[in-house]
Amino acid sequence: MATAKASGKGTSRTEVKIGISDSTHEINIECVSTQSEVIEKVNEAIKSSSVLSLSDSKGREFLVPANKISYIEVGESIDRRVGFAN
Repeated sequence: MATAKASGKGTSRTEVKIGISDSTHEINIECVSTQSEVIEKVNEAIKSSSVLSLSDSKGREFLVPANKISYIEVGESIDRRVGFAN
């Protein structure tokens, strides 16, 4: 019996951290988009002074005004393992 998590194996996920100006908190998103797709969306939003729109792996949509983005960190998501190491 395959679980929902196991059936998603093989798909690459991208971890995105977005720093928001005038805020001490950052937004952490695990996207199903590739790193290059995320970077392309960020560049497009900044060039057009519009809203950055990213979807996470749970289907939630995050909207951030481009003029409020102070930094973005994009990297490959690493599976977190729980349990005892052998």
